Amino acid sequence: MNIYHIAKEQSILNKFLSEIRSVDKQKDRMRFRRNIERIGEILGYELSKKLAYKSTDVTTPLGVKSIELPTNDIVLCSILRAGLTLHNGFLNYFDDANNAFISAYRKHLNEEEFEIVVEYFASTDINDKTLILIDPMLATGRSLVAVYEGIKKYGTPKELHIVSAIGSSEGIEYIKQHFPKETSLWIADIDEKLNDKGYIIPGLGDAGDLAYGAKI
Repeated sequence: MNIYHIAKEQSILNKFLSEIRSVDKQKDRMRFRRNIERIGEILGYELSKKLAYKSTDVTTPLGVKSIELPTNDIVLCSILRAGLTLHNGFLNYFDDANNAFISAYRKHLNEEEFEIVVEYFASTDINDKTLILIDPMLATGRSLVAVYEGIKKYGTPKELHIVSAIGSSEGIEYIKQHFPKETSLWIADIDEKLNDKGYIIPGLGDAGDLAYGAKI
């Protein structure tokens, strides 16, 4: 797996990461959503550097300019509901991409054990496409693997990219064992630990709840 850890190099990304982590700033729900969207835009820009390009002539009012434009047929696939804000950031840049949505949630069996339940998938054709799988928090990695196993029933993408805002080292090691070797992971920042409930430490909390409100 190719891993691109964007926060390893200093940039304005650090500001947005600090604000989504801050217990004070994340109280502003609209700002939290916007910061996740901004992180999506930055990750989308970095990912775009690895796409295929073709020289295209563009006619201006005063002449013709040859410009290298991306040729990938992209499908953006977000894991509901937390993935929506990060999805919007990618859609701001890949505005002609097709879109897919899949649900995945933790069904708790007891206080310590849970299973991942995938119930819904709405998508365009993904065969031979560049599939970008979007989930803001890569904790245990089990949700991503369950989602991928569900998606595989509907086709085989030409390229596969995973996008997350924050992940754990443990979760990354887990998905490396279950995704194709040529998969690329684009992640803003990586934390070292998970707690006993499978949440990233220090992380930021529950991204879905912070963006849209607490679940029942």
